[in-house]
Amino acid sequence: MFNNILRFTQSKTEYLYKNSLFLQNIDKFIFLSVIAVFLSSTVMSSDFIGFIALITIFLTFIKILTKPDENLDCKTFELWLLAYFMIVIISLAGSTLFALSLKGFFKTVTYLGFYLSLAQYLKNNKSKIPYILGVIGICAGFEALAGFMQNFSHVEEISTWQDVSSLNPEDIMTRVYGTLKPYNPNLLGGYFVASIPALYGLAAYSAAGKSFRTAFIWLVLALFSTMTLFLTGCRGSYMGMMFIILGMFAVSSKYLWKNYKQIYLSVAGGVIAFATFVLIFVSSLRARVLSIFAMRHDSSNSFRFNVYQSSWQMFKDNWLLGIGVGNKNFREIYGLYMKTGFDALSAYNIFLETAVESGIFALIAFVGFLITLIKNSVKFILKSDDVKSVIIVASAIISICAVCVHGMVDTVFFRPQIQFIFWTMVAVARTCLITYGRHSK
Repeated sequence: MFNNILRFTQSKTEYLYKNSLFLQNIDKFIFLSVIAVFLSSTVMSSDFIGFIALITIFLTFIKILTKPDENLDCKTFELWLLAYFMIVIISLAGSTLFALSLKGFFKTVTYLGFYLSLAQYLKNNKSKIPYILGVIGICAGFEALAGFMQNFSHVEEISTWQDVSSLNPEDIMTRVYGTLKPYNPNLLGGYFVASIPALYGLAAYSAAGKSFRTAFIWLVLALFSTMTLFLTGCRGSYMGMMFIILGMFAVSSKYLWKNYKQIYLSVAGGVIAFATFVLIFVSSLRARVLSIFAMRHDSSNSFRFNVYQSSWQMFKDNWLLGIGVGNKNFREIYGLYMKTGFDALSAYNIFLETAVESGIFALIAFVGFLITLIKNSVKFILKSDDVKSVIIVASAIISICAVCVHGMVDTVFFRPQIQFIFWTMVAVARTCLITYGRHSK
């Protein structure tokens, strides 16, 4: 039905499209706006980043209405996403704080609209994927440099970022936060988790294309960004980085295990040995990692446990439709449930947050979307003979899963700097899966 409407509008605007230099080059403007989203994410406020994303959405809307033969299609995992969005609308309508929830709903529309725009753009511009991943990688490298310099300048904490009550002075970590706004080391850690797979992916992609000098540059940026990730002191990002490493070894085994088993095992052993060495001899990092297992003895852990308990109670009281989307809405209602005198931005778990905001069926739809996408991507990685496409899909799906791992214990998933990379990776994976589906028929 939608495509019939599009064909009607395209037929009416055919003359305008053929005689408009702007419309005939609209893909170039969409590409520039996408790049601007990532560049602005490093230094601009959330509102400004969102405004640029809205430009991307607007340009895509104009393109769909005017460009001949442009159409919409829906994949299996996108049906889950559509179901999730419809449930969010119903949750919004039933929210007791409609005005606050409406603001959160507009953010959701912006994120999903950006995803649809990028997915539509990449359908006919798959060759641009390395450039988009490259911009994400360069932005990560910029943040790594900023964080590295902050570490040596020993920047002071803007807020209480770690429990130092039981630490020796030499064990207190200087937690870097880069230039992302609002300044927060957990946000920078989450940003690295989302973007570092692109850097390692680009290194492998360049090596597969025999461009070893370019591959070396990307690898250096990847290692530099990985090092700075640990300087953030964000324990959730440590967990995400662990998944990234495991994911890369799992994918590389497809090509290395059979013919280069000894090299593969040597590299894996070297990584484990190096990580063990660093944990033993870098006391501040060791203390930070061990605090993950301190449970209630660490104030940050204890705070999260209190938030989980309160959020679970919020979910039980609003299990069908939730309280409505948005952190402002959450904070208002959380005050009725909180067990401590400290406010919370969200449930500190993306899945619990989804359930609290939009109910059990929204959670099922969101998890169904992730499972279907991951399943299709893993199937592609195992069966495809196109090495470069496998690298791209692997980079995208590792980023998506690593962000979800980090999001199990943190709230930064809902920040635009991470959201836009997350949905970009979904669009990238979708594009390669569609191409594979066409070729396999």
